[in-house]
Amino acid sequence: MNFKKIWKYQVFILILLCFINIGVFAETRIAILEFELKDLTLAPRIPSEIKRTESIKPLLEAELKRAGYIIVDIDHKSQRNFNAGVGYLFDHSDVAAKLGKKFNADYVLVGRLHKPSFLFAYLMGHLVRVSDARLIGNYISEAKGPNKKLTIKTVESLTVKIDKTLDNNYTPPSPSKKQNHIVK
Repeated sequence: MNFKKIWKYQVFILILLCFINIGVFAETRIAILEFELKDLTLAPRIPSEIKRTESIKPLLEAELKRAGYIIVDIDHKSQRNFNAGVGYLFDHSDVAAKLGKKFNADYVLVGRLHKPSFLFAYLMGHLVRVSDARLIGNYISEAKGPNKKLTIKTVESLTVKIDKTLDNNYTPPSPSKKQNHIVK
């Protein structure tokens, strides 16, 4: 009888360890689409704003990689083929999910830099779960001014929000490490 109890206990522990190992090796795969610029100012789409918008995706990918996420690369041509116009993927989670499924992503982040003023802009993101095409995260982070350091800080803020929805293991870099972290 004592042997049966020990055997059941060992089987239980073995099953528990299997589930723990599955959780450790299950990595979250996220695709980040190129951010679109929605510039409502009197001088829209100036080269510096276009450059800032283009910098967001690689900055966000780097932060999410640091947090342990697998970044799924979706090329510009594939994104363009699924996009019926400016803002289409941002507004259509089902289509973004189909694009993510094609590249075996678990999640797709569709982003926009919304600039209503010269003084500030909003970094916006929609996080779509590919398995059921549901919008599971709607994020907005404010950037005051076009300064590159502020853009990086805003990307870090967005990363914190995304990570809270997913795995909750991201820690933004400390101020002393940010000097090496800033892309020039």
